[in-house]
Amino acid sequence: MRKMHDVALGGKRVVIREDFNVPMRGGVITDDTRLRAALPTIEAAASAGARVMLLSHLGRPTEGEFDPRYSLEPVAHALARLLGRNVLFVADWLDGIDMADGDIVLCENVRFLEGEKADEENLARRLAALAEVFVNDAFATAHRAQASTHGIAQFAPVACAGPLLVAELDALTTALSDPARPLVAIVGGAKVSTKLALLESLSAKVDQLIVGGGIANTFLQAAGFEIGRSLCENDMIETAVRLLERGGIPMPTDVICAKAFDAKAPARTVAADAVAPDDMIMDVGPETAAAFAEILKRAQTIVWNGPLGVFEFDQFARGTRVLATAIAHSSAFSIAGGGDTIAAIAKFDVTDRISYISTGGGAFLEFLEGKTLPAVAILEQRAV
Repeated sequence: MRKMHDVALGGKRVVIREDFNVPMRGGVITDDTRLRAALPTIEAAASAGARVMLLSHLGRPTEGEFDPRYSLEPVAHALARLLGRNVLFVADWLDGIDMADGDIVLCENVRFLEGEKADEENLARRLAALAEVFVNDAFATAHRAQASTHGIAQFAPVACAGPLLVAELDALTTALSDPARPLVAIVGGAKVSTKLALLESLSAKVDQLIVGGGIANTFLQAAGFEIGRSLCENDMIETAVRLLERGGIPMPTDVICAKAFDAKAPARTVAADAVAPDDMIMDVGPETAAAFAEILKRAQTIVWNGPLGVFEFDQFARGTRVLATAIAHSSAFSIAGGGDTIAAIAKFDVTDRISYISTGGGAFLEFLEGKTLPAVAILEQRAV
C-alpha cells in the first residue's frame, strides 16, 4: 500500500477516514481511546499544511436521516481539546468546504448519508471529489466495504494508508505471519458460534489455544464434564470435540461457580469435575489460572481476544486478572483486541505493558480469521 508519510500533503485537500465511533452517555464521551489513537495522523497532516477533512461514523442511525443522538459534534470539541487547536465541525459538507492550509474539519456522521453502507457508487464518487488525497486510517472499519472506506478509495486521485492503519496491520502480521514461537492465543467470549472461524483458524496456527468464558464451558461439556446451568452451546459440541482432538487446547482443572449471575452472588471454587447441576461457571479457578500463566510465561507471541470469566464482577475477575498480569510481565510480543479485552486491560491497569492494543473489533477478528479486509484490499489495488 501507498503510505501517507510517502505522499506530499502540503496545500492539498486531504480526506482522512478515522474511527471515532466512541461510547457516549448523554452526549458525553466516556472513553476517548480511539480519538487519542488518531491524533498523530491528524497532527502530521495538519502540520504538513494539508487541508484536513475528517470522516467517521458514530453508532447505527437510520441511514439518510439526521439523528442528534449520533452527531459527531461532541467529538469535534474533544478533538480540539486533545489537539490543542481549533477543529471546525461542519454538518453540511458533501458539496465541499472552504478551508485554508492547516485547517482541520470534522464532518458530520457519514451514516447520515444515504448509500454509505451499500458502498453506493454515486456517493463514493462525491466523497472522492472532495479529496486530492484520501487516507484510510480506520482499521476498525476495514472489514466493511462502504462508501467512506472502500468506494472513496476506489475513485480518489490518490489513496493511501494512514499511520494507525499501517501500525495495526504491521502488528497483526508480526503476530501471525511469521511469529516467534511458542505462539499462544487466548479466545474468550460467550459463544463458540460467533468465534468459530477464529477458533478454526487459530487452532491450525498456534502452539496453544486457551479458551475462556462461555466458549470454555462448551469445550468442558465436549470433554465430558458436568457444567450445570452454565452458558453453553449444545449444537456446537461436535465442533468443540473436533477442535479438542487437534490438541493444544488446555482444559480448566478448577472453576469458580455461583448459583446465580449476579454481582453479589457468592463465589465457590470447585474442581472441574465437581460442578453441581445448579451451578453456573463464572471463571476459571486459581489452579487453572496459574497453569495458564505458566503457558504464557513460555510464549514468545501472544494474541488475546476475550476474557476468561465474568471479570466485570470482582469475585469472578481473578482468572482474567491473572491472565492480564501474566501477559504484562511476559517478554513476548503481545497483541490484544476486542471491546471486552480492552475493558479488562484498562481495569487491571496493564495498558502500557501490552505490546499492541488493536482499535478494531470486527476487523481484528476477521484479520485473525484470515479473511480479506475490503478497505485494505482496495488500497493494495490502488498501489499497483
